[in-house]
Amino acid sequence: MHETGSVELKRDCEATRIPSGEPILLTAGTPVDITQTLGGSFTVRTDGGLFRIQGQDADALGLSGATLAAAPINSEPADENAVWNVLRSCYDPEIPVNIVDLGLVYDLQLNSLPAGGKRVAVKMTLTAPGCGMGGVIASDAQQKILDLPGIEEAEVEIVWDPPWNPARISPEGRARLGMD
Repeated sequence: MHETGSVELKRDCEATRIPSGEPILLTAGTPVDITQTLGGSFTVRTDGGLFRIQGQDADALGLSGATLAAAPINSEPADENAVWNVLRSCYDPEIPVNIVDLGLVYDLQLNSLPAGGKRVAVKMTLTAPGCGMGGVIASDAQQKILDLPGIEEAEVEIVWDPPWNPARISPEGRARLGMD
């Protein structure tokens, strides 16, 4: 879902200011426009700017957690395809295209650990070097990877070389953004 409308916060709610990444407390009664509900979180606009609210705080918006589409759960040990699929459930809170289709993921390595399980290493970038949401997006990706069956370790590193540019956006992402 991309846009759902205006609501008033039902309770105080922790949020992250976009694009600085600064944590903030939005207070009960604050009017918000929900602009995006992708990847397990909400992007909202207030008079004070844009903010990201975690999915577990859906009740603060008067919504249920079921409002957000969850990534399919598979009990089989994760393979590279499963990791790519879970990365497709991670979004920049300002852009309604996942980080894979935006061309932000540069490298993905899946290796077996000596004691069992797998380790995933991801190199990704951001659309702009000054984006304060990089840590939030990388942490979201890391947690979703760690939630996959059989994944024991995950590292998501933000890199700047090569610099990102719009040519990296997939055909699906370009269509979603109306670029074609």
